[in-house]
Amino acid sequence: MLNDIYNRRIIELAGNIPRLGRLPHPDASATAHSKLCGSTVKVDLKMDGGVVTDFAHDVKACALGQASSSIMARHVVGSTASELRELRETVRRMLKENGTPPDGKWAEIALLEPVRDYKARHASTMLTFDAVVDAIGQIETKAKQPA
Repeated sequence: MLNDIYNRRIIELAGNIPRLGRLPHPDASATAHSKLCGSTVKVDLKMDGGVVTDFAHDVKACALGQASSSIMARHVVGSTASELRELRETVRRMLKENGTPPDGKWAEIALLEPVRDYKARHASTMLTFDAVVDAIGQIETKAKQPA
């Protein structure tokens, strides 16, 4: 039932999203959009040596997209590129393959586990993870280019 995914904690996360806005000089920006529901998340990222040093985002999404963005914003600074790529895959497996949710600092993502039963909600839940990984890829590509 939809009440399982739109529980009190999801609504609290959606209503209290940290790091809203845009960074003045990001190393990369990326946008993820769900054609199904129209949700969009734009992220700005700064990294140093493969570690996120600053983050901001503009979130125009449903409560699930807002909640996942809220969790991302709480923990992304200090995370590594490889950690964030693995996080995206862990969340994807959690939703699409009955995988287990992440643990440690990302354990709160377990709140999104009931979304697996609602395929139409997967895309909006994944937006922040997809946008962050896209931005990381852009930063890494720029770093490989000759000056």
